[in-house]
This record gives sequence, structure tokens and C-alpha cells, in this order.
Amino acid sequence: MKLKNSPAIALIDDDLDLLDLLASFFKQRGYKVFAYSNAEEALIDIENQRTEPDVVISDLKLPVMSGLDFIRRIRRFNSSLPIILMTSEGSVETAVEAIEAGAYDFVLKPLHIPQLLISVQRALFLNEVQIENSNLKSLFQEDLMGLKGVIGKSQGFKKALELAKRVSSSQANILISGESGSGKEVIAKAVHELGDKKDGPFVAINCSAIPENLLESELFGHAKGSFTGAHDKKIGLFEEANKGTLFLDEIGDLTLPLQAKLLRVLQERKVKRIGENQYRDITARIICATHKDLRKEVAEGRFREDLFFRLNVIPIYMPPLRERKDDILPLSEYFLKKYALMNHVSVKGFTKEAIQKLEAYEWKGNVRELENAIERAVVLTSSEYILPEDLPTEENYPLSTEAPTHEHKGLSFEEDKPVTLDELSKKYIQFIFDKNDGAKEQTAKDLGIDRKTLYRKLKEMNLN
Repeated sequence: MKLKNSPAIALIDDDLDLLDLLASFFKQRGYKVFAYSNAEEALIDIENQRTEPDVVISDLKLPVMSGLDFIRRIRRFNSSLPIILMTSEGSVETAVEAIEAGAYDFVLKPLHIPQLLISVQRALFLNEVQIENSNLKSLFQEDLMGLKGVIGKSQGFKKALELAKRVSSSQANILISGESGSGKEVIAKAVHELGDKKDGPFVAINCSAIPENLLESELFGHAKGSFTGAHDKKIGLFEEANKGTLFLDEIGDLTLPLQAKLLRVLQERKVKRIGENQYRDITARIICATHKDLRKEVAEGRFREDLFFRLNVIPIYMPPLRERKDDILPLSEYFLKKYALMNHVSVKGFTKEAIQKLEAYEWKGNVRELENAIERAVVLTSSEYILPEDLPTEENYPLSTEAPTHEHKGLSFEEDKPVTLDELSKKYIQFIFDKNDGAKEQTAKDLGIDRKTLYRKLKEMNLN
């Protein structure tokens, strides 16, 4: 159990012999000790920040102000300070009353001091975890336009975000274009959060990450018994995103047959599950994104022209990071704080030379590459500040935009033996899950679904 150096402890007891004993015990173990013979004096010092203990140990029965009254008074201005009560009364009612008043723990006299030490260490550890959680939450608080985690100050980024804000309450189709990793999903989420769909779900899927026969079922759903292995009905993502937003990433990778079905959905605002004749209304807003030049794809016959015009009502372009130099430092600082907190390391920032290197690097993989580089630097650096040598160069650390290769077995099937759609889906999800060594967040990203959908699928398919 890792605790900060020299934690401070406040001791309150009118038994001066016990007070001296406890003070000596904790001082010998590196604690900074504040000793009080009454609760009133301790309360005044803590309230006025003359002493700032990390934990308080107080007797229950004290002259004038009892331990319970002390807790109730201190909770008016400090809801998180751990307070351990000591008492010779071991009744259940007294313990319940103490915990309800806000006590962290309740220990009996005569004291078993090693057990008291364990209670103090647990209280301190819990408090540090709560502070860390609070810091993480504050890191993700509103940053720009009232949006969480939206970082950037370049003109290109602000232009895209401003356009997203202007169209957020309209029902027009939006097509976001830009290189892989440039932040297209950030813009899609901004449209969702700033518009009238913000109270509904935001459902994202990467159309290039799922095989065609699985993708159709994912998008439209299927009826029970509609094909071999369809043991239960399945609600598609168009329905799952109702009253919210469906984000179709890498729409340029859809096959022509699926493009035709998507066009029908967009035209009629209705969807039909595989194996059903019933059409269901959809209320989800559809936002699409692509890294491809869809005009070129249309010219070369790989993308339907009518679907392109249907999608491209409001185009938003997300510039690559190399064209948004002003975003590199704020994004880097954001990722540094994030991964320093997550990995419990005290990296404070970047040296001037490191900042120069960050801003000079080309970042072919865009924001995704930058985030990976900062996470790596935070984890591997031996300094309080990120140094230039901690950061990538084209020679010693090429951060390719291609997916990393892994040594693993591919999908395997027996020849001439038909495979049901559910079996194929299960094998594919297991394949991606194994490739990522069980990392659920990366698996969800690779599959183009959110973590909630992944957990549901793992449970449905009994996958581990």
C-alpha cells in the first residue's frame, strides 16, 4: 500500500498518557503529529487550516464536544477527511451512529495499536485514491465550448468545432473527412453533445473493422431464426442509437450492397431487421466520417454517387495535426497529465528542447500517434520532465499509421464446413480479443464499437 511521504495525523483524547503514547508511536513511523486534549481546539485549527491532517483519530467521549459532534461539525466544511473514532463502548448502536455521522472507522479500547495503524494506513490510501479520482475527473472537465476532453486552439480545429456547433441542432446529414487519427470522432461527439440529441446515446462503429456479413447484422439487426445460428433476435445499431447519434466511421469502406441499404435507410428513415418484413422508424442522427476522397471513390465506381450527395449535405474537414501546430503542445500536456495520473508517476512537464521536438515532428499518425508517444514517454522516462530522447524520431521510433503486427494465429475454419453468422462473429471477436491480449478498450476500438457493446457481446457469446 503506497502512501505519500510523511502523512499528517491529528490525535484527540483527554487521556494525556494515551495521547503521548499514540503521538510517540506515530512519530517513530514518520508521521507528522498534531496532538489535542479536546475537540474544540482541533476543530478550530483544522477549519482555519492552521493544521492540515490527512487523517484524524479521536476519542468518542470528550469534555464539552464529543467525537460524534466533532465529526458532524467538521463534515460541514470537509466531507473527505478520514476520521477514526476510539471508544470503550462496543455496542452496535454506537458503531452505527458513528459511521452514519461520517466516521471512517470505529475501534475499541483498550487499543490494539498495530490494528489501529492498519486502519490509519487504509484511511490514508482511500483518501489518496479519492484525490486521484477527483484529479482525473477535473482533467476531463469542460475544456472548450462546454465539451469534455476537447483540446485545441489552432484555427483549423476551431473552424471545424465551430461548424459542428452551428449544425448541432439541425437534422442534416454530416460527413466528416480527414486523415486517420486526426480527431474526426471528437467532432462527431461535439455535434452530439452540443445538439438536441445529447441526452440520447452516442453509438460509434468503424465500418472497416467488421466483416461485411457481420456488419449488416450489426447495423440492421436480425430476427430470431432468420439464419442458421440466429437463436435470438438482435437489435441493430440504428435502433440502439434511437433518440441519439449513430456515428459511422470509415464509411468509404462500405461495400456497394451495404451502401444501397444505407441509402434506403437515410431516405426513408426506417430500418428492417434481417429476416423481418416489418419496418421500424429510426430517430437517430446519422454522422459519417471517412479518410478517403469520396469524390475520387465515386469517379472510380467504388462509392455510390447518390449516397455521396445524400451524406455530404454538411461537410466538415478535420485538418491533420501537422497543419495544426498550435494544438500539439496543449494536447501533449493533456496526455501527459492523463497518463501520469493513470500510471502513478510524477512527471511534471516537458523540457524546452522536448517541446521543440514535439512541434517539429511530422505526426503522420496524427493525434492518435501523439497520444501513444506521450504515454510511452511518461511510462519510460526516468526524469521529472520529458526529455527529447524520450520522444520519437523517424530513425529510432517510427510511429506508423498502419496497425501494428502481432504474432498470433489467424481466423481458421474447417474446409467445406458452413459457418453460421453467430459462429463467425464469435470467432472474429475472439480473434481480435486474443490479438490484443485481452485488452477490452483496444478490442472495442479495433471492432469499431464502444466498450458497453463489447461487454454485451462477450457476455452473450460466453467469451473470456
